[in-house]
Amino acid sequence: MIARVHDQLSSVLAAGELGTGGIQNWIVNNMIPLLLLAVALLLLWMGGGRGDNAGVMKRLAGVFVALGIIGLALTGAGVHVSEWLAGLFTT
Repeated sequence: MIARVHDQLSSVLAAGELGTGGIQNWIVNNMIPLLLLAVALLLLWMGGGRGDNAGVMKRLAGVFVALGIIGLALTGAGVHVSEWLAGLFTT
């Protein structure tokens, strides 16, 4: 049994079929929407029930910054944004 698993694992490794693409896609497609839902519910629960709308909006600004960072990381546009920012200060 162990020898058969070892043979299958070595054939997968030799073929180069092992990678992190599956887990990365799963995180992007499942974990990020669930975390966003949890943050939204937490914000509503923390401030919405007490009428602290200004506090909710301050926290929401932080969530938007985090979403922007996640968007830059997932699309690979961070390089272009950093080149644009550097171009503002150099000639």
